[in-house]
Amino acid sequence: MSWFNARISLAVDESPSRAQPIIFLSILSLIIAVVALWGVNRATKPLRLFASAAERLGVDVNADPLDEKGPGEVRRAARAFNTMQMRLKRFIQDRTQILAAISHDLRTPITRMKLRAEFVDDDDQRGKMLNDLDEMEAMIAATLAFARDDAANKPTTIVDVAGLLATIAEDDRAAGHDVTYTGPDSADLLARPLALKRSIGNLVDNAIKYGKRARISFTLGIDTIEIIVDDDGPGIAAADKERVFAPFVRLETSRSRETGGTGLGLTITRNAIRSMGGDIELINRVEGGLRARVTLPATTA
Repeated sequence: MSWFNARISLAVDESPSRAQPIIFLSILSLIIAVVALWGVNRATKPLRLFASAAERLGVDVNADPLDEKGPGEVRRAARAFNTMQMRLKRFIQDRTQILAAISHDLRTPITRMKLRAEFVDDDDQRGKMLNDLDEMEAMIAATLAFARDDAANKPTTIVDVAGLLATIAEDDRAAGHDVTYTGPDSADLLARPLALKRSIGNLVDNAIKYGKRARISFTLGIDTIEIIVDDDGPGIAAADKERVFAPFVRLETSRSRETGGTGLGLTITRNAIRSMGGDIELINRVEGGLRARVTLPATTA
């Protein structure tokens, strides 16, 4: 018996590239990543809208309401948010109307008391009574102005902030006060002009009253602006830096309106600044005096 041995050579086709599976997996991974990113963005978009609406509401109760569209749960949440906003607006309006009515009702008896005080024989007692009644009348007017806060509720518009600050300094110098301004000549930003002018004006008035002079400086940053009002006064205690912003708090021991005021100036100032998305802090300067530092968003449109 014999064996037949044969060798057959088979050609193996190695033409397909080994890189093809890698390319396929890379494309598949990219598609999955894009789809996942789209899904995450779609799922979190309502949350971002709610967060943005909450921030706007914290600054301006008259901000535009949320659009009630999307899935059922999102529509219900947006409707509840808008209802809450309407209730807040109604509450503020009711409060303003009540304070206006109280102010009107109190002015009548105060006027009668002033007339009766004129018949007091003792000149010293008559003067004290009239001063007290004048102070009560001023506090009522300030309370009503604080409750209404019309300037803080005005719509924002493009304002030359630098020009506004320079004008404040010029007006005070014309009145005989030592007030200077340092900063750019112009800077057009989105703000409430009346609220901003009133706020900085209050800070300058305080600087003149307690520090004899005021130095206004303005710095324009990328995202924020900084307005500083420095004085050469005695400063304030650390414990009073926040308390001084509370309504009717006066660090001045005198009851005279000419020195102590009504205690609402800084309250109105901070409310107005916060209505524009900013804030204010008081800092005792190392070299002496008090610094009022105001920061606001550097929004141009």
